[in-house]
Parts: sequence; C-alpha cells; structure tokens
Amino acid sequence: MGPHPAVAAIRLAVRRVLHDLLTERHTNTTLHAPACATPGAPSGTGARPAPTPPTAVPPAAVPVGGRRSASTRPGSAHPRSAAHEQPLVLVACSGGADSMALASALAFEAPKLGIRAGGVTVDHGLQPGSDLRAEEVALRLRELGLDPVESVAVTVGRDGGPEAAARDARYAALDAALERHGGTTVLLGHTRDDQAETVLLGLARGSGIRSLSGMAAVSGADGRYRRPFLQLDRQTARKACMVQSLPVWDDPHNADPAYTRSRLRHEGLPALEKALGKGVVEALARTAQLSRDDADALDTWARQAEPAVRDAAGLLECAKLYALPPAVRRRILRRAAIEAGAPAGSLFARHIEEVDRLITGWRGQGAINLPGRVVAQRQGGRLVIRQG
Repeated sequence: MGPHPAVAAIRLAVRRVLHDLLTERHTNTTLHAPACATPGAPSGTGARPAPTPPTAVPPAAVPVGGRRSASTRPGSAHPRSAAHEQPLVLVACSGGADSMALASALAFEAPKLGIRAGGVTVDHGLQPGSDLRAEEVALRLRELGLDPVESVAVTVGRDGGPEAAARDARYAALDAALERHGGTTVLLGHTRDDQAETVLLGLARGSGIRSLSGMAAVSGADGRYRRPFLQLDRQTARKACMVQSLPVWDDPHNADPAYTRSRLRHEGLPALEKALGKGVVEALARTAQLSRDDADALDTWARQAEPAVRDAAGLLECAKLYALPPAVRRRILRRAAIEAGAPAGSLFARHIEEVDRLITGWRGQGAINLPGRVVAQRQGGRLVIRQG
C-alpha cells in the first residue's frame, strides 16, 4: 500500500525539483568540462577557470550562540571531500506545516537521488522564546535525518515595514547558510495559497503585471531558491504532516490582524470565495503564471530593444523611445533608473509614469526626482538619468 495521497503529492513535487537540479548540474558540468587534449594542441587548452572566492557572510546572519560545526570552519571549504561530490540542498523551515512537510519530503527523496539534504531555521527574534523554538525546529530536522542543520539568529531592521524587513533578514541568512555549507539550492515551502495572497497584494498596490506574477518557482542568484509547492494547496501540506505525525508550530503572527497578509488570509480571501465561489485561489495562482509568462516576454523585448534607443554616448534618445510600445519603453526606463542607483524596491509605477511623461508629454517640465537621489530630465532630445 502506497503513502497517503497528501504525502505522495508533496514527495512528487520535491522529486521533480530535485530531478531538475540534477539535470541542470549535469548540463553545466558537460558545458564547462575541459576539452580533451589532442596532439599538437596548446598546453593551456581546456584549462578550468580559477574558482570564485566565497561570498562573505553578512554580519546579521550568525548561527545561534556562534556555533559552527567542524565542517564549516573557516579555511575548510571542502570538509568532506567524498560527500562533497554530491550536491547539497537545504530546506528553509520555520516549523510550520508547509515547511515541515517540505523537510520530510526532502529527507525522503534526496538520498534516493544521491543528493545531500540539510536544513536551516531562522530565528527572527520577534517573539519571546523564539531562540528556544528555533532550536526545537532544528532538532526536528535532525530527527528527520537532515545534515547539516543549523538555527540562525538575525536582527530584523525597519526598512519597508516589519514584514519586508523580516523577509530581507531571512533571505540574507539563507544566502549566508548556503555559502557556509557549500550548498546549491534552498527549498522554500510557499504554497498555492501563498501565491494567491501575493497576487492580491500586488493588485492592491497597482504595481503592474510583474507584481501580479507573484512568486517564481525558481528565483535568486543562480536560481538558488526553489518553491516545489506552488501547485499544492496549504491543506495538502498540513494533511501530510498530520498523517506522518509531524509536530508543527503555528506562528501567531500569521493570525495577527496587524499584518496585511494575515488580514488578507483570514478575511479577504474568505470574503472573495464567499462572493465569487470556490476556486478563487486556483484562479489567482493561474493568473500569476500567465502574468509571469507575459512579463518575461516583455522584459526580453525591452532588453533587446534598449541598445537601439541609445546614442553613441549611451544616452537614451527620446524620439526612439517614443516609438516603442509603452510596456517596453517603461521597462527600459525602470532599468535605467535602477542602474543609476534607484533602489528597485522603492521604485514604483508612479515614478516611472512621471519619467515617461518626459517622453510622451513633453512641455518643458523640470527634472523628476526618483528614490535613491536619482534625477531624470530631458536635455536636447535625450533622457538623462543620473545621481542628483
């Protein structure tokens, strides 16, 4: 008799992601393999490039108590040479149902594919006893057979509000853990329900099609973050934990109406389902995928079009920009503003619309001030975007 359907579903989702990782690893190895030496070939043919120095660990991401295992001591980049040939995949686990289900599936599937599996839990320090709870989660991960496992304490700032600040600190900690352990990937437990919430939050902000595309299945530098559960609902993950007798922790912040996502989860989505009927979550998740496909295509178009709208000095030519479709033109403007120093997270649609008016509604208006002390102004038929 096979596993419970919920358990089978989460394992299948993880297995697919791990297969993708192995396929990508094999492809990269093949592409970067040294050429075979041939008679008369230069002695340097096929030489491997010099290894990239490891990224420094951010000070905010330090293992609780400053502890590091012997395998992560400075100066020992490859502590277990035999095992190091196997890729290492980490799971980010809060102790909630989604991430515990993900951790159990990774622990089950990874060894069968010759992949090492570890785990990281992040202590945000936002609740009393959070350090003890993080250590409990780490213990549960070890009991599942994951190795290495660590609990990492972070300091949450204030930029962008509490939710955004906590997210930034968490991802910095996960990046650092991946570097410390020499891992390739971090699995995240976001579900289809999380995706629906993200789409609605983007819709409320009026941020455009990229915001409506929600979370990507693959994101981060070198595709290091993977979300296997975006096609599974939250209830499937919770059911998988229940039938496997996995203890889970429900974060009280997830039910706190002080947080926008919490209000949306417990009030907004239920109201939508009551008014529109069941299937809202699935429809929103489908909208995210369709929006992402469109946004990716427009981003590619903008990248290809940008060189043609710059002059010999690299300045943007307003007449050529005007001839482009608005969606493509505004993407070029956004990229130019970010390259000039505007923080991407603070650059909103209204900012880009104001810059766009320098091209489409030119009446001799003055410079436009953008976040990050960046200024955009029109000069002699050129658009100049620079630090003010």
